[in-house]
Amino acid sequence: MPTRREFVQRLSAAAAGTWLGGRFDDRLLRVDGARLRGNLEALSAFGRPARGSFGDGVTRLGYSESDVQGREFVTGLMKSAGLGPRIDAAGNIFARRNGADGSLPPILFGSHIDSVPNGGNFDGDLGSLAAIETVRRLGEARVTTRHPLEVVVWANEEGGAYQPSLGGSRLVVGKIGEGELDALVNGVTKREAMTRIGGRADRLQEAQIPKGRYAAYVELHIEQGGNLDRDRINIGVVEGIVTVDRYEVTINGVANHAGTTPMAERHDALLAASHLTIAVNEIVRASPGRQVGTVGKLEVTPNAPNVVPGRVRMTVELRDLAAPTLTRLTEAIQARAGEISAATGTTIAFRQINYNEGASADPLVQRAIEAAADTLGFSRVRMPSGAGHDAQMAALLCPMGMIFVPSVAGISHSPKELTSWDDCANGANALLHTVLALDRA
Repeated sequence: MPTRREFVQRLSAAAAGTWLGGRFDDRLLRVDGARLRGNLEALSAFGRPARGSFGDGVTRLGYSESDVQGREFVTGLMKSAGLGPRIDAAGNIFARRNGADGSLPPILFGSHIDSVPNGGNFDGDLGSLAAIETVRRLGEARVTTRHPLEVVVWANEEGGAYQPSLGGSRLVVGKIGEGELDALVNGVTKREAMTRIGGRADRLQEAQIPKGRYAAYVELHIEQGGNLDRDRINIGVVEGIVTVDRYEVTINGVANHAGTTPMAERHDALLAASHLTIAVNEIVRASPGRQVGTVGKLEVTPNAPNVVPGRVRMTVELRDLAAPTLTRLTEAIQARAGEISAATGTTIAFRQINYNEGASADPLVQRAIEAAADTLGFSRVRMPSGAGHDAQMAALLCPMGMIFVPSVAGISHSPKELTSWDDCANGANALLHTVLALDRA
């Protein structure tokens, strides 16, 4: 005869479909997909346009009122899952579930809930709420892991109002820019804004996490690209997060009358900028690989229809997993810029304005994700992340891995951002079983 405790466990496990052959089998454990969907829909209300719907997206900038409301909703979900949330000095939310062996380092997993302006309802939100759902299902099935488990919701990942991005995760690894806390947005400094979410800018040192505190970090995220959706693959196993190398380029020519200045005597800064824009595209595409290059911003002076442009400020951004590739591309682009400068009678100067070093996913975590996908019968592929994520900061603390699920048509940072509810549940199940695989490793 089973004991009362065993009987209760069997009832719970049977409801979850995890009792097999007279023993508990956590391989059959699944998240509650309907509950995950309901929570994602409920979270979308915070920052939604007035009289809008889920499909109208969300603006939930870090430290804003809608961010405060969304965080209150999330901490409520944590409490419902039996967790006790705490907020560190950087404004990150942590919640811990004890394991059987308190001497083992915790497994950390989560994401963020802040958005870009006019963003979607899956970027960050899915990974955060799936992390809470994972812990909740483990509790409902009365599964006790060896390792403690910790859920995290990082603060200000997008840097939508206060730069730089990866705000909360950067602070826990001690990365803070000069004057960063004094940055003003609508008359409010960043240090003041942080207090809205429970942060303490005067005690940031307390938020720093020493290397080795965690056994591993896992982040579930939408791909934000179209590869998985196009190829109809369930799970992307991230190989690493690309390095981002961004430059401000200033082109100086001579502003002059558009009607009286002969074509041969012009020093047209916009013409030079146009040639440079084409050059970036040609150089990046010239060799095989996954590298990308973008000219995303141009400011033309004086920007008048009857004046030859005298100055252009533009950005050149390069991304790739391999830093040496970026060095080679930068050197080639700058060499071409010298030729363009000579041909157009302008000067072209490059200034590096951002360098976010990439991070490689840990092989052990990658194998755990693959084992989880195989257990669940999901198709999978290894792929890079072309976007930045908090995981690249977490990689400085412990072994890191990321799980991608399809983004319909590859659209993200837009109200049209969409991941099917089945893919949301698939990703959450992959996260659940990745955590279990890491716990057994």
